[in-house]
Amino acid sequence: MIWVTRIQKQTRVEGICHSMREYCQNVPWCPVVLRIAVRAEGGCRRERAVPQQRGHFTAHFVSIYLLVDTTIKMAKVFKKTSGNGHIALYLGKRDFVDNIDSVEVVDGVVKVDPSGLNGRKVYVYLACAFRYGSDDLDVIGMSFRRDIWIKRVQIYPPTDGTAPKTPMQESLMKKVGDQGCPFSFQMPTNLPCSVALQPGPNDAGKACGVDFEVKAYIANEPDNPDEVIEKKDTCRLMIRKIQFAPATNKPGAKAEISKGFMMSDKPVHLEASLEREIYYHGDPINVKVKVNNESSKVVKKIKITVEQLTNVVLYSSDTYTKPVCSEEFGETINANGTLEKSFQLIPLLANNTEKRGLSVDGRLKDEDTHLASTTQSQGEKEMQGIIVSYKVKVNLMVAGGLLGGLTGSDVTVELPLSLMSPKPAEV
Repeated sequence: MIWVTRIQKQTRVEGICHSMREYCQNVPWCPVVLRIAVRAEGGCRRERAVPQQRGHFTAHFVSIYLLVDTTIKMAKVFKKTSGNGHIALYLGKRDFVDNIDSVEVVDGVVKVDPSGLNGRKVYVYLACAFRYGSDDLDVIGMSFRRDIWIKRVQIYPPTDGTAPKTPMQESLMKKVGDQGCPFSFQMPTNLPCSVALQPGPNDAGKACGVDFEVKAYIANEPDNPDEVIEKKDTCRLMIRKIQFAPATNKPGAKAEISKGFMMSDKPVHLEASLEREIYYHGDPINVKVKVNNESSKVVKKIKITVEQLTNVVLYSSDTYTKPVCSEEFGETINANGTLEKSFQLIPLLANNTEKRGLSVDGRLKDEDTHLASTTQSQGEKEMQGIIVSYKVKVNLMVAGGLLGGLTGSDVTVELPLSLMSPKPAEV
């Protein structure tokens, strides 16, 4: 909603934008022009005259303009046109949410110029692929990309009659016109999310990882390996499959261990716990530590590390572990001493930009890139691609005995946790 105040032929616009931050500024617009613009967007005006105060020579008019919300809000339409201009791919958004039990439908429109097809057909496919090499390494005809899942549909000439359109497709069809051909894909729930492996400082080309691609192309058959499809007959857009943290959060993990040592009759008991199961990116992680040192040893310090586990499931299953945050705390616990204290860590991508192979959010070039979110799944079907998880490791660094540090040992517990992004209000 915006409201306009006119005092002495000056127009003052005040209001609240979509991000709920107030704005207020003087503008040179004529109220008539503003009223036309508001009505063009489907809004209306309500005017109220404020009584003239003593000593003032001009009336004070307040005009309130109400803008109505449309069914589909598209701040931007994503478009890609083929090299020959015969087809154009339109999407209303590029981020599609995985709700664990279902995934948002990928729907869009392709504008087709039949005069340039020469008897061929128009197809669209959605592919989830694992990229494990740069395109510039393709010097012997090998593809450094493996499709995990792919689905193709023919959109022109249409084969399924007049299928019902989604609200997003209705909005896109108004922009495209009569030449628009709608399409939609339903992704299965066992596909990985969009994840990229962070390149090293000297690496060039596209990053390795899991990506999703929507591609429209002109061909005689949907998938004929002998048919050569020229690049000018194709257009594509990259999309993302993302997950957000669930609305409810469970209590965090708790672990404990007792460990004995040589030359000591009694053990060291360690207990560690987390406040909750899921933490948002950038939030501090509070680790509660309890130590009961019944041994004759001395605990020199406590080391707490947050580790990222990347499980790459492709031809085989390989797990890579990388620390994303590590802190040492100089807490000395003498023999027969105790400690109960909370320690705080904040794992951030900004502190790990030089680590090659770290799993990060799929948008490598964006400023809001963060560490890859924990992969959530139902666990019913095997998932291929990249599966990300995190754990907190708590180490008690115990001093040695007769041989000094050579006989020293650590007391360690591990706690699983999830790092995710909160679900935005508009999603």
